[in-house]
Amino acid sequence: MKILGINGSPRGSRSQMLRLVEAVLDGAGSAGADVELVDLCKLQIEYCNGCLICCERGECVKKDDFAGLYQKMLSSDGIVLGSPNYIDSVTAQTKTLLDRMADTIHCQMFIGKYGCAVATAGGSGADEVVAYLNRVLQTLGANTVGGVGVVLGGDPETIVPAEGRAYELGKRLAKAIANKETYPEQEKLHAAMLERMRALVTANKDRWHHEYDYWKAAGWIP
Repeated sequence: MKILGINGSPRGSRSQMLRLVEAVLDGAGSAGADVELVDLCKLQIEYCNGCLICCERGECVKKDDFAGLYQKMLSSDGIVLGSPNYIDSVTAQTKTLLDRMADTIHCQMFIGKYGCAVATAGGSGADEVVAYLNRVLQTLGANTVGGVGVVLGGDPETIVPAEGRAYELGKRLAKAIANKETYPEQEKLHAAMLERMRALVTANKDRWHHEYDYWKAAGWIP
C-alpha cells in the first residue's frame, strides 16, 4: 500500500501545512502504509498551455518535474493533497500541478485510488479548500475519505489538535485502501464522469489517439 502526500505550501520547513500532511502520512504509516512526502514547491512545474498534446500522445511536451511526480501519483494507492488557503483557493503551485492533469480527467486514471485533503488558513476558508481538493480527487476518479481544515488565526497552538485529526485521517485512508471501501454517492459521481468522458473522448477520437486507445484497452468503449 503506497500513499503519497503532496504539500503545496511554499513556506518549506516553516509551513504549518507541512505539519498537517506529515500527520496524515504518520497515521497512514501506523496502519501499515508505505508513505512518501513531496514538497511541491521544490519542483519546477510549468503552466499548462492548453495544447492538448497529452490527449493525443499520453505525455506532456514540457520537460520539467511534472512527469516524475505524475508517475508517483499513478503508482500510488492513496494521495494526500494539502494546500493553505491563498485568496479563497489553493496555492499557485498546487493549481499549476492540477492544471497539467487534463489527460487524467479524460481517462479517469484515478479510478481505484483513494485520497483525502488537508488545508490551513489564516482567517477563514480552510474547509472550502479541503472541499475543493477532495472534489478534484473525485473528478480524477478517486474515492475520498474526508479531510481536515484548520483556521490558525494567529495562534500557532491551533495546529496541534488539527495534527491529531490529520493522524486519524491517515489511518482512515489506509483502512479504506486495505478494505477497498466504496461510497454510494461517490460511485454515482464516478459513473456520471465516465459517461461524460466517454462522450468527450469518443467525439475527439480522430485527434486524441492516446485517450481513445486507453478507453478501448480498458474496455470502456466497445
